[in-house]
Amino acid sequence: MPKKDLTFTSKLLVYLAAAEDILVPIMNPYEMRRRVLFGSRGSYQRTLYKWVKRGWIQFVDKDAQRFIKLTKKGELQALLAKAKLPIPMRWDGKWRMIIFDIPEATKDRRNLLRSLLKNNGYVKLQASVYINPYPLNREAVSYLKQTGLMDYIRIIKVEEMDDDKDLRKKFGLAK
Repeated sequence: MPKKDLTFTSKLLVYLAAAEDILVPIMNPYEMRRRVLFGSRGSYQRTLYKWVKRGWIQFVDKDAQRFIKLTKKGELQALLAKAKLPIPMRWDGKWRMIIFDIPEATKDRRNLLRSLLKNNGYVKLQASVYINPYPLNREAVSYLKQTGLMDYIRIIKVEEMDDDKDLRKKFGLAK
């Protein structure tokens, strides 16, 4: 399974999250582009504006300088961006199955979970059952715990399956 690249927006969000509680100065867009890689001046400014509207970041003025600080909501989004990076590894012969039953009232979080699973290479086996030969990365598990979704999820390691030829073919695994 190839490692997926982060988009410019995700790279910027992960960069800001790496600073944790430290305030990140609002840099010249060219400097930010050099640090985060790729992206243009316009995309940098649009991204910041969009994140302020979504409540992911806030601007903080300190000592006549302006800084960017991630909000709690922004920290969750940064964690989600990191969680979208599957870590390729050798297959140990076991399948990882994720089963969930999320209430209709939190439908948006259920859709986020489905998106997270698909981005990590999980395949839909049934309505609320996804499977992959590899485990979720740490960031994905941390995201599930912090959002409270872990209360509705069961992660199962399957050692045997009756006929998994189709799944092996889908994931490019040899017997």
